[in-house]
Amino acid sequence: MTLPKDNPLFDLQLVIYTSKNYTRRRLHQTRLRWVTNAITKCIADIRMAQAVEYGPGSGIYLSVLAKHCVQVIGADVELAYLSGIEPLAEQIENLKLTVDDIQHSNFADESFNFVLCSEVLEHVHNPEAAIKTVYRILKPGGIAVVTTPQRYSLMELSCRVAFLPGIIQLVRAIYREPILKTGHISLRSYHELSATITDCGFRVIEHTKFGLYIPVVAEFGGDLVN
Repeated sequence: MTLPKDNPLFDLQLVIYTSKNYTRRRLHQTRLRWVTNAITKCIADIRMAQAVEYGPGSGIYLSVLAKHCVQVIGADVELAYLSGIEPLAEQIENLKLTVDDIQHSNFADESFNFVLCSEVLEHVHNPEAAIKTVYRILKPGGIAVVTTPQRYSLMELSCRVAFLPGIIQLVRAIYREPILKTGHISLRSYHELSATITDCGFRVIEHTKFGLYIPVVAEFGGDLVN
């Protein structure tokens, strides 16, 4: 894999956790802390764990997984992301990157003790098939950590307006950072997602909701809304 000269998808992933915009930074850092804590807590009970992360983005979780697992795989269908984190794979001995579609995975049944799928389901055409894949490739007793936006959250509803012609220019002026369309094509409500997870055979150990977003107040309130 080679890194494209112009890689806006990966550039976006690099900026979201350290954004100059308080709202953007806080939303992503809140998820970062929750997922990181979930990884360390769940994998602590799994010896000699083999893990896969679908949609690793900037690779921010891969180094965390590599500290706790014998083998870690970063899987994606988008070469822009895999190319962007290729230097990370060269630095971490037990990390491998591969092209794989979570909806039609080539991984064998019961391949992993741990599966991470953070902010991926909303980007695929068939989230239900993706969740079935996660269940299929997990070993008995394995654990999956999944995060995805809620269909009717204020953030998602606001995004529908933010990318309208004329308004998107204002949004980019406010954020002054890479702003691309979310690509959220398959949002599910909390109840829809919960039903799919249960139908696939999973038992939910823990769940939470976070990331309250109030338009305008969030952008200009800064630390006052913390």
